[in-house]
Amino acid sequence: MPSIANLPTDLYIDGNWTKPAQPRSFTVSDPATGERVAQVADAGLDDARAAVDAAAAALPAWRDTPPRARAEVLRKVHLLMLERLEELARIITLENGKPLADSRAETRYAAEFFRWYSEEACRNLGSVSQAPAGGYRILVQHQPIGVVALVTPWNFPSAMGARKIAPALAAGCTVLVKPASLTPLSMLALADILAEAGVPAGVVNIVPTSRSGPLVDHWLHDPRVRLVSFTGSTEVGRILLKAAADQVLKTPMELGGNAPFLVLDDADVEAAVDGAMIAKMRNMGEACTAANRFYVGAGVYDAFVRAFAERMRAQKSGHGLDEANQVGSLIDAATRDKVEELVRDAVARGARVLCGGEKQSGPGYFYPPTVLGEVPAGSRVLNEEIFGPVAPIVRVASEDEMVELANGTEYGLAAYLYTRDLARGLKLAERLEFGMVALNRGLVSDPAAPFGGVKQSGLGREGGREGMQEYMETKYVAVEW
Repeated sequence: MPSIANLPTDLYIDGNWTKPAQPRSFTVSDPATGERVAQVADAGLDDARAAVDAAAAALPAWRDTPPRARAEVLRKVHLLMLERLEELARIITLENGKPLADSRAETRYAAEFFRWYSEEACRNLGSVSQAPAGGYRILVQHQPIGVVALVTPWNFPSAMGARKIAPALAAGCTVLVKPASLTPLSMLALADILAEAGVPAGVVNIVPTSRSGPLVDHWLHDPRVRLVSFTGSTEVGRILLKAAADQVLKTPMELGGNAPFLVLDDADVEAAVDGAMIAKMRNMGEACTAANRFYVGAGVYDAFVRAFAERMRAQKSGHGLDEANQVGSLIDAATRDKVEELVRDAVARGARVLCGGEKQSGPGYFYPPTVLGEVPAGSRVLNEEIFGPVAPIVRVASEDEMVELANGTEYGLAAYLYTRDLARGLKLAERLEFGMVALNRGLVSDPAAPFGGVKQSGLGREGGREGMQEYMETKYVAVEW
């Protein structure tokens, strides 16, 4: 495995490190310092076409590879990622800004997708049944959809790629990967691991570019591409959905979120604070599943706010490579500036700053862990995805009001709920209009579970057995009996 100093930074097409057709490159910087980390090849439309050519040529052989053989390849990827965990984690921290502890956790999470789908690859089960009218049998089978385009975000540069690549390969598809231009290095680092594990040339093609729109649009209009999977903002998702309609592509997408964190009056406050720290501060809040707004019952409001602010205030910020730091840099100036704007808007409307609230001086895009109390309705911070370490808290009088406030958004990805009464929690979870609910825990993601949202938070599911089905077509054969 190459170190960050000699990590390949060309395009990875048809099993080879390839220079772009036009000699262009773009800079990847460390968000904690602003310093250049690497210069990466900048793909154009000719390179996009070459990647599709490679994926289409590799499809028949990979599609026909026995599931057990595909499974063994994925299992080896899992083992190799864990073997090289420290180096992969360091790459994440340098290009993304998160602390090493978070980067290690992300690498383990990413590797687990390859293990999970190494097991699922052999469980592509169909069915045979008798037609109700008699006389013939209904045979149902699931076949790989073909060449798929995967567009990944910058906030989890290893895990979001793994969450798409692993089920696609398990299903028998070949893939085109367009990593985020802010964080392409983690996907490039994965290329050599895939090859060493036995992924044949052309099965995975990784094409970084600074001109994402034209390149992805080209893929979406190539008739050989049959699916586009995207993780990112709802705004970009809408654009891709419109483009995908031209070829009637399958479109599993994980889009924006505005996750509520509900603390009922009967909650264990200490456990709720523990969960809040995970749900809010994982990746500095730069996650679609991050707790975005906190609705706390009046009976426990003061105790929760006091303990939560104390925990947030104790977090140490600094470069992610320093093991002493728990909070790293945000990804760029635009992200930090938006966080600052949202806090200022809330304060101007009457919110109280309980800790943090002012951006840090010096290099990098740091913003301190911030807790805002008594945040009034109408504050932007309650309605927009924060993507930063800011927790706006609202005092709520009743359970019904809490549900109404939680559901009052166009998004529906994740929600968090704390109560000592399990039956009450399960009933309340059914009323929440979200694809995922974490009940008495601050982490909802698991490779074995179907990840995805409702409303404008996306389509389809990633993870679980459902994740592989997204990359399959269902075929029905009527068999004369």
